[in-house]
Amino acid sequence: MKFHMSRSAMGAAIFSLGGMALAQTTPSLKEVTVTGNPLGATDLIAPAAQYSGTGLLLRAQTTLGETLSGTPGVSSSYFGPNASRPVIRGLDGDRIRILSNSGATVDASGLSYDHAVTADPISIERIEVLRGPGALLYGGSAVGGVVNIIDNRIPREPLQGVSGKADLGLASGNRERAAAFMIEGGNQRLGLHADVFNRSTQDVRVPISLACTKDSVTSFARRICNSASDVRGGAVGGSLFFDKGYLGASVSTYGNDYGTVAEDEVTIDMRSQRYAVEGELRDLGGFIKSIKGQFSHTDYRHTEFDAGAPGTLFKNRGNDFRLEARHARLGPVEGVIGVQGENTRFSADGDEAFAPYSRTRQRAAFAYEELATTWGKLSLGARAESVEVQSLGNPVVARFAPASRSFNPGSYALGALWNLAPAWQLTSNYSATQRAPKDYELFADGPHVATGAYELGNPALGKERSRHLDLGLQWKRGADNFKLSAFHSRFAGYISLEATGLERDVDGELLPEFAYRQVRANFRGLEAGGNVRLHEGPSTLDLELRGDTVRAANTDTGQALPRIAPWRAGATLAWAQGAWGARVGFDHFARQDRVPAGELATGAYNLWTGALTYRMKAGASNLLWYARLDNVGDRLAYSATSILTQTAPGKVPLPGRSLKLGLQASF
Repeated sequence: MKFHMSRSAMGAAIFSLGGMALAQTTPSLKEVTVTGNPLGATDLIAPAAQYSGTGLLLRAQTTLGETLSGTPGVSSSYFGPNASRPVIRGLDGDRIRILSNSGATVDASGLSYDHAVTADPISIERIEVLRGPGALLYGGSAVGGVVNIIDNRIPREPLQGVSGKADLGLASGNRERAAAFMIEGGNQRLGLHADVFNRSTQDVRVPISLACTKDSVTSFARRICNSASDVRGGAVGGSLFFDKGYLGASVSTYGNDYGTVAEDEVTIDMRSQRYAVEGELRDLGGFIKSIKGQFSHTDYRHTEFDAGAPGTLFKNRGNDFRLEARHARLGPVEGVIGVQGENTRFSADGDEAFAPYSRTRQRAAFAYEELATTWGKLSLGARAESVEVQSLGNPVVARFAPASRSFNPGSYALGALWNLAPAWQLTSNYSATQRAPKDYELFADGPHVATGAYELGNPALGKERSRHLDLGLQWKRGADNFKLSAFHSRFAGYISLEATGLERDVDGELLPEFAYRQVRANFRGLEAGGNVRLHEGPSTLDLELRGDTVRAANTDTGQALPRIAPWRAGATLAWAQGAWGARVGFDHFARQDRVPAGELATGAYNLWTGALTYRMKAGASNLLWYARLDNVGDRLAYSATSILTQTAPGKVPLPGRSLKLGLQASF
C-alpha cells in the first residue's frame, strides 16, 4: 500500500478540522518525561533532558543533531547543515537510538554521515534526551543514549474543541523560508490531528571564501557549496477514546532534497512514509493494571544524484511493534513487562552500494521494576534479545555473497535514587549491555564517499559488550538548581572502523582501506548544568550554566578514539519582564588535540548567541514574535565531531552569523 499526501489533500484535512466550533482546549501533551521512564515517575534515576515550547523554538536548527548540540553530554555529527545526528557521551551512529513517540524510526542515517534523519525540528512538539544506556527498554542500539521525538499525531487524551499552531520563520545565513501549521480537534470520544511543514534554504553563509565547482566551472563565495535544501512533509492522525483507554492511528510523510556538501554536485532526494497504530487499556484491575501497544511500518528510500544524473538508490523498509503491561504493586514493588520486535530490509543499488542487500530480525522481552523505600527508590531491569542479520547478496555485485549471523544479546541495569535532604538528590546507575553488530559492520565491502574510504566489514564480529556506571547529584531550591553527572563506560569488543594501511583502486582513484575490528574502549566524562536566579521582582534575571567533558580511548593501542568533542563550557543570561524576554550567551569549545595518530586537531573557539521574544494576544490567538542571532561574532569554526574535518579539511566550517525572525501563533 502506498500513501502520497499532497498539499491539497492535507489542506482539505486541515480545513475540515477547522470547521469545528472553537472551544476551550486542554493540553494535548503531558509534561512528564516518558523516555526511559515506563512508570511515569516525576523523579528520574537516569539523566534526561527535554525541550518543548519556547525552549525548543529558540534552539531549533535545520537538523536534529544541531538542535540538541550544546545540551550537556550531547554534540553533533555535523555533515554540513542538512545531515546531522546527535552524539551522546562520545557515541554516535547506531549506538544512539532515535525514536518517534517511543517507537522505532527507520531510515539510513545510522549507515552514513551524509544521510539525514527523517525528522525536521520545525515539525516536532517535544524532544527528550536520555543520556547513557537505554538498551534495557529500547535495545542494543540505545547503548549510548536515546533521543525521543514526541508529537500528538495520535492523540492520547480527549480533546475539547479545536486548538492549533502556526510557525513562520525567515533566516539570513541560509536564506531560510520556513512554515508549519498544526490543528487538532475533538471531543470525549474522538480526537483528530493534522499538520504540514515546509522549509527551504540556500547555501549557508560562512566567514571564509570557499571554492565551488559545478559544470567544470570553479567559483568562490562565502558560502558552503551545495548546502541548499528543500524539506516538506505532514501527517494526519486520529484516536477513538473509550472509558479505559484509546486506539489511534496516523500516516506521515517526509521529503528532503539536499546537497551533501562533501561533493559539489551530489544531491540526495529522500522520501519516507510512516504508518503508526497505538492504543492503551487502563484501570483493568487484577494483576495487570494497564496494557499499551504500538506498531509502525516505514517505507524509506533516497536516491543520490551526481550533477543531476541518478546514482545509488538506497531503500529501507521496516516494521516494529512494542507491547508493554504495567502490573499491580507487589508490596512496595511496581513495574512493567513487555515484548518488542523489529524487522528491516535494506538495499542499495549503484556505484555507492558499499553494503549488500540485507535483512535484520530482532525480538526481545524486557522487565523493569521499582522498589519504593523511605529514603528514595531502587530500580532493576533486564532484557533478552534474539537478533538475526542476513546478507542477501546483490544481483549485480558479485563481491557480496549471501551470509547469516545470529546473536542473543542480554542486558541488565540497577539504579538508585536517594533523597539526601529536601533540596538534594543523589542518583546512581549501573548497567551491563550487549549490542549485536549491524549489517554494514558485518558485510560492508566497497567505497564509501562519506568517509572517503573503502570500507570492509567483518563477518566474524561478535557481540559488543559494555559496562556503564553513572553517578548524579542534583540540588533545587525555587528557581535555583544544579545538576552534576559523572560517567564511566568500558567496552569489550567495541566495533571500530580502523585504517588497515592498505589502499584500494576504485575506478582509477586510490582510497584508503578501513576495516571493522573489535577493540577494548574506555569512555569517561562529566556533565554539569544549572540556573541561578540573580534578580526577582517585576522582572527576572537568570544565569544559566552548562559544561561537559568526555575522554575516549582505544585501550588496546592507547590512542584516542576519533570524533570526540572537546571540553565545553557555556553561560546564558536570561531576562524576562511581562511580555518581553531576552537572552544572550556564549559557548566555549576547547581545542581538541586528543585525536588518533595522523588526524587533524581542531582549534578552540567561542560562539555567541542572542534572542529577543515578545508575546501578545490577537483575538483568540496567542502570538509569540522572536528574533534569534546565531554566531554573533561571525567566528570561523570547525567541528571536532564531524568526519568532514578529517576527510575534507577546511571545506565545511560551522555556519557564520545568521539572524532569524519568526512568529508562532497558537489558538
